[in-house]
Amino acid sequence: MASPEIITGLDIGTTKIGVIIAEVEEDSQPKIIGVGTAPSEGLRKGVVVNVEKTIRSIEAAVEKAEQMAGIKVNQVYVGIAGDHIRSYNGRGVVAVAGAENEITEDDVRRAIDAAKAVVMPIDREIIHIIPQEFIVDDQRGIKDPLGMSGIRLETEVHIVTGAITSAQNICRSVERAGIDVVDLVLEPLASSYSVLTEDEKELGVVVMDMGGGTTDIAMFFEGCIRHTAVVALGGGNVTNDIALCLRTPIDQAELIKVRYGCAMHSLIENEDQTVEIQGVGGRPPRKVAQELLTDIIHPRMEELFRLAAGEIRKSEFSNLMTAGVVITGGGALIKGAVELAEEIFDMPVKLGIPKGFSGLIDLAKSPIHATGVGLILYALSNRYELEGILSDGEVGMFERVWDRMKRWFS
Repeated sequence: MASPEIITGLDIGTTKIGVIIAEVEEDSQPKIIGVGTAPSEGLRKGVVVNVEKTIRSIEAAVEKAEQMAGIKVNQVYVGIAGDHIRSYNGRGVVAVAGAENEITEDDVRRAIDAAKAVVMPIDREIIHIIPQEFIVDDQRGIKDPLGMSGIRLETEVHIVTGAITSAQNICRSVERAGIDVVDLVLEPLASSYSVLTEDEKELGVVVMDMGGGTTDIAMFFEGCIRHTAVVALGGGNVTNDIALCLRTPIDQAELIKVRYGCAMHSLIENEDQTVEIQGVGGRPPRKVAQELLTDIIHPRMEELFRLAAGEIRKSEFSNLMTAGVVITGGGALIKGAVELAEEIFDMPVKLGIPKGFSGLIDLAKSPIHATGVGLILYALSNRYELEGILSDGEVGMFERVWDRMKRWFS
């Protein structure tokens, strides 16, 4: 009996590094066998600012997951995010060149090449080219045109780009930690694989991955990704506000936020509830009302959601989000986040919890692991496109990743 395939997802965030290891039997859902997290040092808003600290954080998280799984990690799928991410929709048109006007893979490739043929700054590179639909002789809504007959082939694609240096620094940090990068994946796209259903993607849904430094947004309609955006605010901003206003260390502010934080006054169960605040530099602790804590958290969360709502309105699909919004990531765990988001977005909102796996369910079934689990599910859905990327003839991790991008639709 063949040994199960091992897939590892690496979520490099601003506040934490998360590692998910899964084994996959043929034609079965992934079984999570290792989960590891470590505080993230060396990153700011998803961008590496200190390579050595980033390497140590990656090594610490990977080591914890390896110990739990009892295996050695050699290659990973890495999530990429940050306010350097930009995206746009492209359109390409070609004449069908196949015999008897039959559409071939070469026709599809030429249409996609035409769609991405736009002038792009030299400091940016394409991370994803995601087909939304194909149009054959004005017939829309075609997902796979291969084998069809037609004279004219059009395609609409969603193109995600990132700063070359930011992608390089992430990849090199992982490589220097002794691990190969199989693929770079946009984090909200990865999260969508673990927290969204096909029905939601078909009806129209927004997924918001609320990380420590940024909030990443992806909009889906008719089963395809239509718009992506990044808001340069996250759960870390809430923590910083608490630390500054209550004059307490960052680590204590994070504990207070997780344990007592609430985004809406109406959800405070006991108005007389107090919170003990540790002093700075040996100063004695003091107590403050939980309402004061909510006074700090509410404005920042409201600002975050209003900025996100503004990004959603920029899309022509904003009025088609029938299924509402799914919020996930560590920032979504603040009590009252769902209720506040519903109030601001004026549409249904739910908390996105990873699903579609077995094994260590209790450890991995949390919004903070939405991207890590999503990377596993993404890998399974796209394994055929990535086949052969790690051939012996290719050297250099970063070159392999960019080579994958060039050959995405080969």
